[in-house]
Amino acid sequence: MAPVTQVMSASLAAAFLLMIGLWPFTVMKKNASLADRFWGLGFVAVAWIALFLGPGFWVRKGLVVSLTTLWGLRLAAHITYRSWGKGEDPRYRAMREKHGAAFPWVSLFTVFGLQAVLLWVISLPVQWACIVPYPARLIATDLIGGAVALAGIVIESAADYQLLRFKKNPAHGGRVMNEGLWAYSRHPNYFGETLVWWGMFLVALSVPGGLWTVISPALITFLLLRVSGVTLLERTLTETRPEYRDYTRRTSTFIPWFPKRSTGEGAQNGKSAGAPKTDE
Repeated sequence: MAPVTQVMSASLAAAFLLMIGLWPFTVMKKNASLADRFWGLGFVAVAWIALFLGPGFWVRKGLVVSLTTLWGLRLAAHITYRSWGKGEDPRYRAMREKHGAAFPWVSLFTVFGLQAVLLWVISLPVQWACIVPYPARLIATDLIGGAVALAGIVIESAADYQLLRFKKNPAHGGRVMNEGLWAYSRHPNYFGETLVWWGMFLVALSVPGGLWTVISPALITFLLLRVSGVTLLERTLTETRPEYRDYTRRTSTFIPWFPKRSTGEGAQNGKSAGAPKTDE
């Protein structure tokens, strides 16, 4: 079996086994949001399969697998800690109410099956970097890509920590999170996550044929900006919490940048209806 077929078929099978294997447990617990806790772990599993089966240059393989493991374990721990004891995520509760008794079967395909496919596609740069054995040395795009991915992990981790700490403080009730990284971007955690996968793509560019794996960072950027991330959160917050609008006027949506000067009263006292929610 060719290395490409061997690695990619094995990693796809692992992604489905993990997510579909989790499905019966979530049906019993009536909590489909457990899938989110295992999302990052799926990437770790795919990366280690590619490490052991791929004939790529061992230093390059070690680079992408180490970064993926760090990112995936950190994300899984963060989501588990954040959601512990809070029941099912509102997104899944809304789906459960919409589909009623059919929801378990609907979730099998639209939640667990879909997430298996998505994590496999997004992890393509990691797989490709582990498959192609040459050049058998690190080159500039390896180092730049690794640095970009590491920077993304640091930014995402710092943003998530800052938001958790902010929301834990009772004195911050009714205030928008506009401190730290959140003063420069309304979604610094999502920005960090996209950096991770653009960095992985740069590493994949180091080997022949790596250009096609651009589908990975393009897909995760599209999903976070237009589907499950920024658009969904901003629409909800703007409609239900009007004071959030002042924060949107003065703060960059995605890429961190210096905040604009605001004349609104909300900016004067730093008050708003609540902090933006992070899903990742």
